[in-house]
Amino acid sequence: MNNANPPAATTPLILCAADVVQHISYATETNGFSLAETDCFTPPETDCACPTERPESPSDGAVDDSVAYHMPALHTDTLPGGYVLAFNPFGSAGVVVLDGAAWELLNRFRQPRRLADAGENDDLHRAARRLAELELIQRLDRPAGARRAASQTLTAWLHITNECNLRCDYCYVSKTPDAMDMARGRQAVDAVIRSALAHGFRRIKLKYAGGEATLNASIIFATHQYARECAGKHGLALDGVLLSNGVALGNRLIRQIRDSGLRLMISLDGIGDVHDAHRRFVNGRGSFACVARTLDRLAEYGVTPSISITLSRRNLAGLAATVEYVLDRGLPFALNFYRENDCSASAADLSFQDDQVIAAMREAFAVIARRLPPYSLLGALIDLARLDTPHDRPCGVGHAYLVIDHRGGVAKCHMEIERTVTDVAAPDPLRLIREDAVGIQNVPVDEKEGCRTCTWRYWCAGGCPALTYRVTGRYDVKSPNCRIYRALFPEALRLEGMRLLHYGYTASSNNSARLSSRSRIADLPRR
Repeated sequence: MNNANPPAATTPLILCAADVVQHISYATETNGFSLAETDCFTPPETDCACPTERPESPSDGAVDDSVAYHMPALHTDTLPGGYVLAFNPFGSAGVVVLDGAAWELLNRFRQPRRLADAGENDDLHRAARRLAELELIQRLDRPAGARRAASQTLTAWLHITNECNLRCDYCYVSKTPDAMDMARGRQAVDAVIRSALAHGFRRIKLKYAGGEATLNASIIFATHQYARECAGKHGLALDGVLLSNGVALGNRLIRQIRDSGLRLMISLDGIGDVHDAHRRFVNGRGSFACVARTLDRLAEYGVTPSISITLSRRNLAGLAATVEYVLDRGLPFALNFYRENDCSASAADLSFQDDQVIAAMREAFAVIARRLPPYSLLGALIDLARLDTPHDRPCGVGHAYLVIDHRGGVAKCHMEIERTVTDVAAPDPLRLIREDAVGIQNVPVDEKEGCRTCTWRYWCAGGCPALTYRVTGRYDVKSPNCRIYRALFPEALRLEGMRLLHYGYTASSNNSARLSSRSRIADLPRR
């Protein structure tokens, strides 16, 4: 961290994401985003089974004035105006912004001391307790360690059809006209619910995918309605998302998506020719113009899709412009790295070098810094890495994820959809997925060579196991993208710190309590 001193203050300012969420009015649109529709802690949708649960925040009861606390090894950085970013890589509170008084107070805990002994007045004592709640200081009598939340959501990929109107070069699906019928859709839902109940899940999440799932749209809506009825009978929450290439969504279909309650994810890999370099129709014609037209239609109907941007060597040069495009339209987005597969292996110009993607990502980060969205991007900026919640595994494969093909076969991962383990007739498909020792193995990060002592291990969790195995022939080693993660994590955290500072300042200004006027920590709302 630079040696610049944060602004001096008599009462400490400690700002985290939850404070900013409560500061900003949900009814107000800011820079084109409506926070009424955007959850600060919910990352944009992707085509993967990334972890979604966050650990519960420590309660006030977990803070004990009678025991000694100390400052653990933190990642820190200086933000504009001299404020300090603090992040505990073995905590679960995320990025925290401190002013000068808070930074000085935090540094008192380089030597262990009780909270009551940290300051001379009530303001400092409350601030010390807040530092403890946010895990920037930790109890000496308890071992440090990131609290990982057990998954409460069973995610299922429903492969609605093998058919597609595009021929994307990086796709892993062998195209055929085969599609799921309603009987199979109902069997799939029943199988997911049986496993959810058997393993104590509270929520099921269904991803309707393909191929191009909208080519079998009637089955999507009928299946989701059936899922809603079944989930309600069993007391399960239900979440549904439709994954689409976005080229053929007419007005009627958009109204159906909106009225069904399904969320929508659309793939967009660039602007104009940059997108078309990846995603072309069967006849070779580019698809960007059709996707752009769909995005305009969705806006007219009040539907805000998540945008999935897949990076390969072909579109890295256009990444900054792509990010600018989606931010200007108020669209949440996620950045994903190309993964070689059997179908794409012949396209040698898709793979990139570490330095190439790092440079492109930094250009995109510079765009984000100029157009900071009101919601956090920590769960969406760097491939499968989730800097918004600590986790042992990069995704739910083999543990909290089912992939059900159009025939009713059940696989571990959508990238290995042709290697089924069981089928939807099994009493508990998830149990058989968990017990399978032959296919893809999703090893906990603490068991991976090269990860066990890494500061960032609970945030990338060692990366995609399918990619790691394809490159190394092993599941128990660090990701081939490790160098990329290490280079970009600090910069992604910095963006989040700048976002907190910007929106905390904006909201406080609206309440006549600017950050620069040293608002009291007691005046900041908490969850």
